[in-house]
Amino acid sequence: MFIVDDIVLSPLKGLIWLSDKINDMVQREMSDEGLIKERLMELQLRFELDEIDEETYTKQEKELLERLNAIHGEEDSG
Repeated sequence: MFIVDDIVLSPLKGLIWLSDKINDMVQREMSDEGLIKERLMELQLRFELDEIDEETYTKQEKELLERLNAIHGEEDSG
């Protein structure tokens, strides 16, 4: 009976494993200070080259700075 259970549940276990790995990657990317700073520089360059308007720049900059502040808040409490 256990072999049948393993066969039936293996796709589900694989999907759970994959979703865990994706979640880990997203968390790592969201908390990588260097990556966020790199994105801020890229955003500024795109704004200076008139690839994006000021409203888009301001919105994205605010989001990135909030992420950066959240990282610093975690480091201070950790």
